[in-house]
Amino acid sequence: MAYEEALAARVSAALAWVGDVREQRMFGGIAFMVDGHMACGIVGSELMVRLGEEGTDAALREPNVRPMDFTGRPARGMVFVEPAGLASDQTLQGWVERALAHVATLPPKTR
Repeated sequence: MAYEEALAARVSAALAWVGDVREQRMFGGIAFMVDGHMACGIVGSELMVRLGEEGTDAALREPNVRPMDFTGRPARGMVFVEPAGLASDQTLQGWVERALAHVATLPPKTR
């Protein structure tokens, strides 16, 4: 599955101020790794956001958000945001910042 490159460029721009960001092909799309942890990514035209279980519960009450179910089973702690929920750069930035806030709570990755 291909991913929407224009959305990838927008996410990359939203992460431009973050220090350790790496792009990695994953899930048939692209993932944005921050300090070694996957923070968000793109599968098709949807933004995949890692929020943890508590953040996911809150996000699922919002429009244009659904459980990340790439394998047919919902992934705990992650959601997909549909294109309609990413119309403005400000809204996209908000999702990216939520993912960054969750990643900041994770233990450091050993290299």
